Amino acid sequence: MPVVKAFVKLAVPAVAAQLINILYNLVDKMFIGHIPEIGSQALAGVGVTTPVILAISAFAALASMGGAPKASILMGKGEKNQAERVLGTCTWMLLMISLILTVLMLVFGRSILMLFGASTDTIVYAVDYMNIYCLGTVFTQLTLGLNAFITAQGRAMISMRNVAIGAVTNMILDALFINVFGMGVQGAALATIISQAVSACFVVRYLCTDKTDLHLYRRNIHFDGKLLGPCILLGTSPALMQLTENMVSISFNTALQKYGGDMAVASMSILSSIMQIVMLLLPGLVQGAQPLLSYNLGADNIARVKKTFRLLFFCCVSGSVMIWLLCMGAPSTMASVFTSDHKLIQYTVRSMRVYFAVLLIYGVQVACQYSFVALDHAPKAIFLTIWRKIILLIPLIFLLPHICPDPVTGVYLAEPIADTIAVCTTAPMFFAYYRKL
Repeated sequence: MPVVKAFVKLAVPAVAAQLINILYNLVDKMFIGHIPEIGSQALAGVGVTTPVILAISAFAALASMGGAPKASILMGKGEKNQAERVLGTCTWMLLMISLILTVLMLVFGRSILMLFGASTDTIVYAVDYMNIYCLGTVFTQLTLGLNAFITAQGRAMISMRNVAIGAVTNMILDALFINVFGMGVQGAALATIISQAVSACFVVRYLCTDKTDLHLYRRNIHFDGKLLGPCILLGTSPALMQLTENMVSISFNTALQKYGGDMAVASMSILSSIMQIVMLLLPGLVQGAQPLLSYNLGADNIARVKKTFRLLFFCCVSGSVMIWLLCMGAPSTMASVFTSDHKLIQYTVRSMRVYFAVLLIYGVQVACQYSFVALDHAPKAIFLTIWRKIILLIPLIFLLPHICPDPVTGVYLAEPIADTIAVCTTAPMFFAYYRKL
């Protein structure tokens, strides 16, 4: 298939799947927030569980973004049996991670949630939600981790269907358990794990049928250090990106609360929501390109690898420029989508133009960094993740307020400065590698 046609066929369902996946958390919060009398406290309690849920998803990335590219490369080389062994080994890893995470949350869940900001009033709801949610960790891990192996075969529509089935099931069960049976927060958690179980069944069933190119065989589900090590190494960068997102969010909120109060924190919430849209679009494009990049690298079809990357690079940069134009040209319109408070909109307009000042080049960072993962260059991808978020962004959040005349502006400036330095590091590294392909 022509590269452009193949890319569109893979990328559009991948972006849609990213959007649908967010519905799980949003729908839960919508129903919980409208529970009579306790809605606001219950919503705050469930909000505290978000970092834990993101961490669980991050561990699934070790398989989805580590094992799937490895399998694609092996398929490109014609080594189908070895690719199926990778699938089996990653399945074993997902099952072991699920067991460990479930035990940890059941034993230490309350302490962890208190650490993440639960209060004496909200901890009850946070624990009620998490105690049930963690019992379904295995379904979340299998759905997120193994669905990528279906996309790796070029079957992105099947992957999107698996996610959509779970999301629709979640909406129906939320309405049933909360509004009809009055199960409250526990009903929302139960709805989520049942819907994830439904998705997991569709994913595993597909990988066990004759329709798939990569088959999940029971004999391959075991520990194999020689296969598992490289998969974990390759998946570490995407997993770190998700884990460090919590650290970045906590750092921004802490600094802004200190220097700007509730208004600055509320503004940051709007900016984070817009950034979430960016992180839906761009990684979705990368997921569409990953099978093409990895498979053709394994097949030694370098011309097709380069053509795919050029297309991915153009789409990522175009997407980031488009959102940057909206933020710079119509910031009040963008802010009003999330709030009707006139003072907050005015405050957010100023902060948006600082925070998103260099968003137009962010597409370069995403295209190059994720392509390192797809092309089996784990150490470079890991370094770039640590460099941008841990070495640059988080220290700048706390350093710049002491340098800038306006401390709040200093906090917001951390993002564009870190992005500029990161792009100036990532682009030369990737194009030096690209020229040697």
